[in-house]
Amino acid sequence: MDYEVQEDKIIINNTNDFNIEHILECGQIFTYKKIDADDYFVYSKDKMAHIYLKDKRYIIETNAPDYFVNFFDLKTDYTKIKNELAKNEYMKNAVKFGYGIRILKQDLLEVIIGFVISSNNNIERIKKTMAKIRECGTNNGSYYSFPTMSELGKITLEQFKAFGCGYRAWYLVKLINEIKNINLNETEKMETGALKKWLLSLCGVGPKVADCILLFGYHRCDSFPVDTWIEKVYFDIFKIKKSQKNMSEDLVKYFGELSGYAQQYLFFYKRSLNVELV
Repeated sequence: MDYEVQEDKIIINNTNDFNIEHILECGQIFTYKKIDADDYFVYSKDKMAHIYLKDKRYIIETNAPDYFVNFFDLKTDYTKIKNELAKNEYMKNAVKFGYGIRILKQDLLEVIIGFVISSNNNIERIKKTMAKIRECGTNNGSYYSFPTMSELGKITLEQFKAFGCGYRAWYLVKLINEIKNINLNETEKMETGALKKWLLSLCGVGPKVADCILLFGYHRCDSFPVDTWIEKVYFDIFKIKKSQKNMSEDLVKYFGELSGYAQQYLFFYKRSLNVELV
């Protein structure tokens, strides 16, 4: 990845593996604001970045460049990943279409809260709800930090409902109480199977949400979240239908250690164009 880090910005010199619309609009994050094509603000923890295209280079303006180098996973060679995935006949068009996707390394707490809210929901509503929740964090002038665990614990059931959480409001209150004394960084040491079992024990976390948290929070690329779009992908490949749990297991076996990357390219391609893979 050809990029430069300066005091208050990151410059992406080669955009073959970086497209901000692909990255933010493929269902992995809910804390961003679109200004225009190739012009976005992204919020993570207590940090913010303004990303825009200028002279065929992406500029990431931020007072935390090192944080966003990690956040955008800039040290990972996505050309190598795409070349490997494109050897599969079902992946060629998806990789070409979503060439600029990168799987973000997000804050665990935000991912857990965001994907519990995502259950049976749509992205625009989730984004609005997450923006309201951020207002319970520290006011930094032009944006809010995501609330700490302590601050989240002070949000009432009625407030969560007012934020648009619906029936998920009760889940969030109970979930926050369940994890309030847990060091989430320590859970990163767990093996994927044990980690998924723990996630499934939390209020509001079902199999799909657990897989999303594994992939988008823990960066476990041996996970494959399955929604209605991936169900169609599965049928394109295997010509049968199964439960989402079994489909996820089959797809992980099929794509192996690159499963998480394959999921993002396939999801973005299928949802955007809704055409058969081959």
